Amino acid sequence: MKFTTTTAFTASLLAAGAMGFHPAAVPEDDPSEITLTGVVRDFKERTAEDGHTDFERRPNRGFGLYCGNVAAELDSDGKPVFSGEGFKVGYQWRNSNGQNICWRLFDSSLGDTAGSQGATDTGGIQDDESFRLWYRDDPRINKSKLLELTLNRQADGSYVFDSDVDAMSVERGGFFPVDHELFGNSGGAGPDHNYHFTFELQTEFTYEADGAQVFTFRGDDDVWVYINRQLVIDLGGVHGALDQTVDLNRLDLEDGEVYELSFFFAERHRTASNFRMTTNLKLRNIELPTVTAAYD
Repeated sequence: MKFTTTTAFTASLLAAGAMGFHPAAVPEDDPSEITLTGVVRDFKERTAEDGHTDFERRPNRGFGLYCGNVAAELDSDGKPVFSGEGFKVGYQWRNSNGQNICWRLFDSSLGDTAGSQGATDTGGIQDDESFRLWYRDDPRINKSKLLELTLNRQADGSYVFDSDVDAMSVERGGFFPVDHELFGNSGGAGPDHNYHFTFELQTEFTYEADGAQVFTFRGDDDVWVYINRQLVIDLGGVHGALDQTVDLNRLDLEDGEVYELSFFFAERHRTASNFRMTTNLKLRNIELPTVTAAYD
């Protein structure tokens, strides 16, 4: 499978992720793939005319993982909110299986290992006004289009997309879904790509208390995941590929109830872009948003 570009693109994985969950045999009625539609928003870097100040912005304390710069809960529009209370991370918090987890979910009674919280820093985000534009359409600063992401079912029951093995991503040298589109490629040093964009998914799923349900992401740069409007993955900052996993049994959810999973990604810096999503959740889109490309 591969992804193709029309008004959207479809991405598929050829191999499973290996992020530590081992679900039971796959029921025959499980779908062979899950296709989700989100929004990619393209920006110009901060030094370009009409550029966005947060793209190609080096954090004051250098590149790396920064946590705590978004609020624990989504706002009334279902978007993340900049808090400016972040910190640089020396090493991540981990569960008893050695998997990286969100610092907010740390629980020593479950055998978790504490991470290293460093000095306060915004992780290369100027302020709440600049951050607000990351996941909202504004013709003064960004262009948007729909983006389809297809996750293929693996033998272990997981659904995965991995830019390291996806044919089109390999051809492009990474996760660059809007190369030569919207504002076009970024130019400058390094390989010729469109490096400055965000991606948002709004989905839902049914929680199964005995389903050993997990969600894992590995990539760069910023990634935030919210379940039931609460932050469960926090990979902020300009950094290389990093991962976190959330075990849904930690989240005090009700068996059989439907919950939302909101996913927010940003690529802000040359010269690489990586994207791997692994989950055994049966994610479904909530609604298709309007995008600026529909009117071009």
